[in-house]
Amino acid sequence: MKTLSLLDATTFTSPNPVSLVCSLTPSGGTNLATISWWTCLSLKPQVIGFASMKTSYTGELVRAGKQVVLTIPGQALARQVMQCGCSTGRETDKASEFAIELKKLPDCDIAIPVHTVVAIQCTLKEFVDVGDHYFYICDVKQVYADDTETPLFAWQGYSRIAPAREA
Repeated sequence: MKTLSLLDATTFTSPNPVSLVCSLTPSGGTNLATISWWTCLSLKPQVIGFASMKTSYTGELVRAGKQVVLTIPGQALARQVMQCGCSTGRETDKASEFAIELKKLPDCDIAIPVHTVVAIQCTLKEFVDVGDHYFYICDVKQVYADDTETPLFAWQGYSRIAPAREA
């Protein structure tokens, strides 16, 4: 066996789930950030966790607003998911710039992409310093799903976004 970085190891674990984290901007808009490092932490109570770079605008918004919606994007958003991962919401309204149509969830101020397979509406419980990232631990308020959408995954160390059936 050879030694390699954790990021390089992701090429061996493909596909990996890919998500768009939706957070509320100060102007009331939705910021979208592509992540793949998230997990279910508990079923009773329902808790999820996700990692985001310490410098990320998304993390800043989640820490400030204490609300977040983690979404699993549908196949129609494959190109936009990659674009969202290559830009910052600090400088770009990603939904507008990348033509991502948004919709509202019931009792939620944060809009989500129309082409969403699963939306997990959460409140921030706490965040933990884990090096160059913060790990956000969130209480799940509600989970929504649309079984007419096909979920996306990250392939080849996050260099390609595609449904699992394309493997």
